[in-house]
Amino acid sequence: MANPAIKPATYEDILALPPNLVGEIVYGRLIAHPRPAPRHARASSNLGVRIGGPFDLGDGGPGGWWILDEPELHLGGHVLVPDLAGWRRERMPRLPDAAWFECVPDWICEVLSPSTARDDRAEKLPLYGSLGVAHAWLVDPDTRVLEAYENQQGRWLLAQTHAGDGRISVPPFEAVEWELGELWAE
Repeated sequence: MANPAIKPATYEDILALPPNLVGEIVYGRLIAHPRPAPRHARASSNLGVRIGGPFDLGDGGPGGWWILDEPELHLGGHVLVPDLAGWRRERMPRLPDAAWFECVPDWICEVLSPSTARDDRAEKLPLYGSLGVAHAWLVDPDTRVLEAYENQQGRWLLAQTHAGDGRISVPPFEAVEWELGELWAE
């Protein structure tokens, strides 16, 4: 007997999830994962402060960006929720009125956790590249590593890897140097 066709996930499937889960649709497949654990949340929150201050608010940096936590992206039939994303204001002069974004970010960051690392690396990262995201960072709070990628014609080039606690400046935010160790829980 033939297998019945699998119906692609819809936005209604995301809305039906329990409130403690984050839902995404990647290539028609519903991906659901729990809210971040404390180490993950600390890395994401502190990175938002380090990048958002100088680049979103212009506090000690050049400004010119929107930097947001967990924005919901509706891109080409996919629903994605990166941990952080940024848009150059010259490309997106104002925030949308909808609860989601249809403009491809210029930068995304995924903070890896055991429950999300496989999907973040193997499915979402290539998808971000094919959609035209220019820069992607993967941050692993367990190994204390930040990987920075640059999009080269839809394929990711690993541009920088930083580990531990040192001072770094990373594209596209190389105008400001900061302490990588601020992301890690003690």
